[in-house]
Amino acid sequence: MLTLSDIAFDDAAALLARYDLRLERVADGEAIPGSYWGDNEAGLIGSTVYARGDTPVHSLLHEAAHLIVLPPERRAQVHTDATDSVEEEDAVCVLQTLLGDALPGAGRDRILADMDEWGYSFRMGSARAYVEQDAETSWQWLAEHGLVRLPERVLAL
Repeated sequence: MLTLSDIAFDDAAALLARYDLRLERVADGEAIPGSYWGDNEAGLIGSTVYARGDTPVHSLLHEAAHLIVLPPERRAQVHTDATDSVEEEDAVCVLQTLLGDALPGAGRDRILADMDEWGYSFRMGSARAYVEQDAETSWQWLAEHGLVRLPERVLAL
């Protein structure tokens, strides 16, 4: 499992900053503020994503993606849980893989593998199969919200 300590913190912070988000490092052994799952999973409060060195990168990107899909005025209200709908949650899963490609030291393939190892479940049995073969509604959702360009399936920003 790729963790924040395996990549450059500044690279992750710069990626989030592209979306007007802040990455806050939490000291090892400390509880992560705003973590939905607890333990080493990333947390979110407002426009800040919280992570420790042992936080999985896929978790950090997933929580960041939740904030990215929200308009700025809604971000301020977020604490721990940002999901509005199943459609949004599905789109966030796709977006986190694209963010992985934009993060040096991560990459989409690693994010997809770590999603499977963590236990994400999809109808087709894997994160890769979902993103590549079963997520057309999510791709459309992301495009309608100006986050990806179709048909290229790349980040818009």
